[in-house]
Amino acid sequence: MVKNGELDLVIYGASGFTGRLVAEYMVQKYKNSNIAWALAGRDEAKLIRVRNEIGATKDTPVIVADSFDEAGITAMVKFAKCIISTVGPYTLYGEKLVEVCAREGTDYVDLCGEVLFMREMIARHEEAAKKSAARIVFSCGFDSIPFDLGVQFLQEEAMKRFGAPCPRVRTRIRGITLYPSGGSISSVKTIMDEVKKDPSLFTPLMDPFSLTGGFSGPEQPPANAVIKDETLDVWVAPFMLAVVNAKNIHRSNALLGHAYGKDFVYDEMMIGGKGDAGKAAAESLAANGVMQSGGDLPNPGEGPSKEDREKGFFDVLVHGTTANGETLSIAVKDNMDPGYGSTSKMLAESALCLLEERAGTPGGIYTPAPVMGADLRKRLVERAGFTFEVES
Repeated sequence: MVKNGELDLVIYGASGFTGRLVAEYMVQKYKNSNIAWALAGRDEAKLIRVRNEIGATKDTPVIVADSFDEAGITAMVKFAKCIISTVGPYTLYGEKLVEVCAREGTDYVDLCGEVLFMREMIARHEEAAKKSAARIVFSCGFDSIPFDLGVQFLQEEAMKRFGAPCPRVRTRIRGITLYPSGGSISSVKTIMDEVKKDPSLFTPLMDPFSLTGGFSGPEQPPANAVIKDETLDVWVAPFMLAVVNAKNIHRSNALLGHAYGKDFVYDEMMIGGKGDAGKAAAESLAANGVMQSGGDLPNPGEGPSKEDREKGFFDVLVHGTTANGETLSIAVKDNMDPGYGSTSKMLAESALCLLEERAGTPGGIYTPAPVMGADLRKRLVERAGFTFEVES
């Protein structure tokens, strides 16, 4: 029988596609550790089947809780020090869990890229999280950890080298293989449905400073067309996650006391290449995107195969320029499908980082960089196979 506060982690949504991958990672990486964790979701039979199939021990607890059942959610939250939530779309299924974690002082991480949901949660529950000492951390997957921690790493290196941050940062995706899942597609549809019902939501959805608590910085460069990046001498195309990542990075800057400067300017695009061939490649990326799919789009609960996840990778360049014109480039890489293979590692390591290295940080609603920073970078490099490297 699980007692209150006895578990380190609960993976909520463990019978879903991403939740199962997080649970598999815990078995593969931490089976012989003293970390106490559980699988949770709506269907006990499915949870037990997942536990058996991934090779978790028979005494790994399963917890039944429905997203709309406050009593069940509260009981689950009281069992754990941290909840990993993979139950999306968060706009539909996520608020009760955030509310209860914020109230009860239980840490929380997720892979949310739903800007409007995050904005509402900050407005409704940040004060409760501060009061209870709960650390609520959104976007602990491919959106937005490589980008958020990558910019923070670049700025820390700039301070060491130049004694000043880089007020202009360009993130460029040099290579990526990305497969869709049914959950991600459902989240996008949910956001679009919300905007259709209330067109006024389009403004915060597109405002780069919509998560900064009222701060508005300088005008940011448009990232919705193929352009020539004169600084890097390459043609670049829009990147679908920039609309989420840029907002999280501006929130990180605000939470860090504007460590990157109040004049911080950021954009995020995909590299096509140099010359006419690079322009053609960028135009193809803009027209076709980077999502890989072998046919019909997956339904909720479905996603890329193990083989496809292991063929995936990402290579992200973060390039900064100081006010005096000095430049610095760093790279962030991993050798698994970013949306699911890499994301499952990031979710697990984020939760463990909160518990093991960052236990004393205050409560609140965070982006990854301000609350975990270099400690999470170190975990991802040493335990999950990521690289964060200075290139020039």
